[in-house]
Amino acid sequence: MTTAFDPIVLGDRRLASRVAMAPMTRSRAYRPGAEPTELMATYYAQRATAGLIITEGIQPSAVGQGYPNTPGLHSAGQVAAWRTVTDAVHREGGVIFAQLMHTGRIGHPSLLPDGVVPVAPSAVAAKGQVFTHEGPKDFVTPKELSEAEIRQTIADFANAAHNAIEAGFDGVELHGANGYLIHQFLAPNTNRRTDAWGGEVEGRIRFAVEVATAVAETIGGHRVGLRISPGNPYNDMAEDNPAETYQALIERIAGLDLAYLHLMEGPDRDLTARLRKAWPGTFLLNPFTHPDVTGPEALKLIEDGTADMIAYGALFLANPDLPARLAAGGPFNTPDPSTFYGGDHRGYTDYPALAG
Repeated sequence: MTTAFDPIVLGDRRLASRVAMAPMTRSRAYRPGAEPTELMATYYAQRATAGLIITEGIQPSAVGQGYPNTPGLHSAGQVAAWRTVTDAVHREGGVIFAQLMHTGRIGHPSLLPDGVVPVAPSAVAAKGQVFTHEGPKDFVTPKELSEAEIRQTIADFANAAHNAIEAGFDGVELHGANGYLIHQFLAPNTNRRTDAWGGEVEGRIRFAVEVATAVAETIGGHRVGLRISPGNPYNDMAEDNPAETYQALIERIAGLDLAYLHLMEGPDRDLTARLRKAWPGTFLLNPFTHPDVTGPEALKLIEDGTADMIAYGALFLANPDLPARLAAGGPFNTPDPSTFYGGDHRGYTDYPALAG
């Protein structure tokens, strides 16, 4: 029987275990130019015993930023700063992928360069507010991307992936979930286009397919993962028939030989099983445990074949040596939500490891 603590080959890397650190926004890239800091290097290096670390969302372009103090991978300074992070993780024997996250309509002009506004497949504003340096602000109506701008955005993803490899990352994950740009193209309530980038399923999956293809062609499919969250309503998303959309997407990208598919699961375990069956490669699952955090009981999902790997979010945030704690059955530090976003080392790098 396969367990969470058995190794697995992912692309050209052999992972020590099947326990992954899920991507988590921490909003601590305080250096000028949205560059990561030495404290961020410490944070990731502390968690290098993960089979795979997936970083917080990293914007592939300036317009892709949706939250304060999130890092980028579109400038030489950012590449150099990320090298300190990847070097620190590799010194500890870890494997780290950069999550590329373009937030699309989720953001605000105050977070972007002067005169720049958030973009999306269609000019449809999200309901709700986003946190900015001046406090919460209503989402604005985004600019609908033109054909040329779509092509440039695809190129931005590919360039950011190239930069990630230059910065020492072992690969990248494309964030196609949680209501951000790739997800916005997939969902009919945010993609109201009538051209070849919208309409029926084939048009709505096109952007995701072309981004994945361009990135795979740039750095090799074995270095690329894709995260999806079918039917997830977060960030004012609505998908009436996610099974049809995501099965079509999987069929179109199956030939790219990507490193993995990362499913952020909803309450429909049957859909998980269908997507797992359709996906020919490594299946990484962030299981649905709402309102609780993912705990040690999720390890059985590897044993019963539901997934090849399990991604832990909040529990990894609070337990830098989580694989050891899972193997021992605990104890576990309790995450402090008040320190999740922004701040200093408190609630970031000061969670204790197990006593040696």
